[in-house]
Amino acid sequence: MELEAVIGLEVHVQLKTKSKMFCRCDNRDDQPPNTAICPICTAQPGTLPLPNQQAINWAIMVALAIGCKINQESKFDRKNYFYPDLPKGYQISQYDKPFGYAGSLTMPVDGQTKTFRIHRIHLEEDAGKLLHTTDGRHSLIDLNRAGTPLLEIVTEPDFRTPAEAKSFLQELKLMMRYLGVSDADMEKGHLRCDANVSLRPKGDDKLYPKTEVKNMNSFRAVERALAYEIERLTGLWEDGQPPKTSSTHGWDEVAGKTVEQRIKEEASDYRYFPEPDIPPVVTTDEKLAQLQVALPELPAQRRDRFQRLYQLSAADAASLVSDKLLSEYFEEVVSEFRAYAEAEQGVELTARSWESDKAKVCKLIANWLLNRISVEHRTAHGLPVPAPDLARLLWMVYRQYVNLPAATEIYEHMRLTKKGPHQLVKELGLEQVSDARVIETAVKDVIAANTKVVADVKNGKAAAMQFLVGQVMKATKGKANPQLVQQALKKHLGG
Repeated sequence: MELEAVIGLEVHVQLKTKSKMFCRCDNRDDQPPNTAICPICTAQPGTLPLPNQQAINWAIMVALAIGCKINQESKFDRKNYFYPDLPKGYQISQYDKPFGYAGSLTMPVDGQTKTFRIHRIHLEEDAGKLLHTTDGRHSLIDLNRAGTPLLEIVTEPDFRTPAEAKSFLQELKLMMRYLGVSDADMEKGHLRCDANVSLRPKGDDKLYPKTEVKNMNSFRAVERALAYEIERLTGLWEDGQPPKTSSTHGWDEVAGKTVEQRIKEEASDYRYFPEPDIPPVVTTDEKLAQLQVALPELPAQRRDRFQRLYQLSAADAASLVSDKLLSEYFEEVVSEFRAYAEAEQGVELTARSWESDKAKVCKLIANWLLNRISVEHRTAHGLPVPAPDLARLLWMVYRQYVNLPAATEIYEHMRLTKKGPHQLVKELGLEQVSDARVIETAVKDVIAANTKVVADVKNGKAAAMQFLVGQVMKATKGKANPQLVQQALKKHLGG
């Protein structure tokens, strides 16, 4: 019997509002323990919650971005359960009238375009945090996180592989950053995921008892945990003992396996009822239109635009867009490159040639950003070299005034000294040599000094030709035009 996995995700996104969900306490997550608290978020008797309007606006924006229908009259509910780090003994959440429902997210997965349905999007408050001592004998409680606004995104069970679930979470993280509502950093707990997984015979549309997997704090952990659980459930099915009830398992990263924690609760176990202290939340048509207009360009839209406008490959567009700041920097460099070309060549000439040159220019810029600048050099403001300076440097590469090895050296000096590329080219003596006579002389000297390698080249060994190119570059202190070196060597070695 062939089995297939059925996976659904429950994703919690910590919103980076200035204050908490129902009080004015500082919502930053870097405060000393138990200092960002007040009578409301610690559930003192007689206190009343006041919903955070910014969190509500962001929840609706996310719902709109994922194509959800909007409940223009929504409400909060009490979800009753006991955790030692939940001060009230209940959580203010949403049950039957979430802010968004019936949405979908279309995205590339392994070279294919797939659509994953969204069941609902709702707001709730977070619990506090338990800190366990290394000896395992004591647990300490920090209530700073209690009351933090959480956006929960619940999918339909549309995922069939761990890789699909991982890709969805990565796209969701990117969307939250483009929307500006969360840093969505899994390792810091800004984005947390519970995954529900079950198996069924392929072709069957029935849903069988599932395992909810918790405690996954990285994309890799999600993929590993789901793969492990699918393998475990497959063994049970093959032994004729498929699960009879749903259960909750925790992911043990060190052991690389899931550990059963409890039987999974159902909605009835939480005894939901409307939150009596908060009236229904009404979103007018005018407000909804304002939030729709406020939506920024989303990752999928930017990927499409980069391919269409800059003629980039799907892979290059995806790599650039995966870093919002880098994608913005790329566009700055392209714009500055074109402006510099106009200044150097004249507007009329550039206007005629830009469309034919654009694909080559944008590929050069994308390659530089993706392959020649380390992630560590990126800063909160983009990258350490101003876009106009990098554009001028790449113009010099494009016009073959300097070669790529020299440009790499110049860039490092630009990064460290903040000097411009033209000044550094002169200071470092890195102007590219395109004088045919100089290159011819260097080529003849290298051929004369490497007779054995020359014989290897004539016997068809491609690596031997690259060795000779390297020797000519060394002889010219890296300044020679590589294309002219190749041409000169082929001429002297008979093609």
